Amino acid sequence: MGDVLGLAVEAKLLREVQEHSLQVNHLAIIMDGNRRFAWRSNLATGLGHRIGKQKLERVLDWVLELNIPWFTVYALSTENLSRPKEELDVLFDLYVEGLRDIADDERIHEHKVRVNIIGRRELLPERVNDAIDYAESKTADYDRFVFTVCLAYGSREEMITAIQSIAKDFAAGDISLEAIDQQAVSDRLYTADMPDPDLVIRTSGEERISNFLLWQMAYSELYFTDVFWPSFSKKDLLKAIRTFQDRGRRYGE
Repeated sequence: MGDVLGLAVEAKLLREVQEHSLQVNHLAIIMDGNRRFAWRSNLATGLGHRIGKQKLERVLDWVLELNIPWFTVYALSTENLSRPKEELDVLFDLYVEGLRDIADDERIHEHKVRVNIIGRRELLPERVNDAIDYAESKTADYDRFVFTVCLAYGSREEMITAIQSIAKDFAAGDISLEAIDQQAVSDRLYTADMPDPDLVIRTSGEERISNFLLWQMAYSELYFTDVFWPSFSKKDLLKAIRTFQDRGRRYGE
């Protein structure tokens, strides 16, 4: 009976989301809670990360079903690179597997999803960079959907790089002081060709943004859920979007 009611609630939420006049153009998710999910389930940490990878594959299906053209996930921060080597090796192997799988996935090519990786790639192992090149090259000509994965990413570092680029151009006389505005900064970020996120979801109960898209989410709606990432359900996603749709977006007005 519970499963039937759960499916009925999910179907109702899906209908409400799809019929609403306000739709999400760019969804971003801070995927948090793999390790705590594993610990509470008496599983190895690596298995928690693998289940988290499988969850991302399911969420991508839901995003495509909802026709959300821009989907960005925070997979690995620059701060995460200080974790134990054994855990990082598991993560790197999962990234290689996941990137190669997604590049060969029929649904990616059917929906014309371009895979985009942003972050400090020089901090990643060669095998991960090879997988990134493979996924990006196989989907480079697609433009219906864009799936961005932030790897070895830190927003403060991203902004410093943008500022350094502006300073270099100013010193060379290629940009005037008056021309340095918000657009000049945005154009030099990793996300220069992307719209800012409409909705940012963070799982696991933490209510902070952890150096993620600090410039880009100036007017994003934030949604926090206690659910660990491996347990994140379609109903959880729909509830987040319905909450977003019920908020009045004022962009600082």
